[in-house]
Amino acid sequence: MTEPETVDDYLAAQPAPARAALERIRATIHAALPDASETISYQIPAVQVNGKAVTYFAGWKTFLSVYPVPTGDDGFQQAIAPYLKGRGTLKFPLRDPIPYDLIGDVAVRLAAQRGGR
Repeated sequence: MTEPETVDDYLAAQPAPARAALERIRATIHAALPDASETISYQIPAVQVNGKAVTYFAGWKTFLSVYPVPTGDDGFQQAIAPYLKGRGTLKFPLRDPIPYDLIGDVAVRLAAQRGGR
């Protein structure tokens, strides 16, 4: 498989169920960070603010992932707990409803914590 050059290339190579969810994740992140741009980094989509990568997202066979994981208060930590896999990954099974609002919150927190906003 060839490495994607753009986020559109990456999404086009995904199976239909994952692609639809990834497109919605992409739209959610851009709605939360309207000045963001995007690129491919580590062979997956990366969202940048002020030239800094603040979050990444990827599709896999049975789940989607968002990287890295921001810090937050107890309420935020409880909200991400069911999806936390390791210290730096949020994993969303394709068989379950995906919490797009939570992903938007993750993007905003990451932008603030990484100095992109």
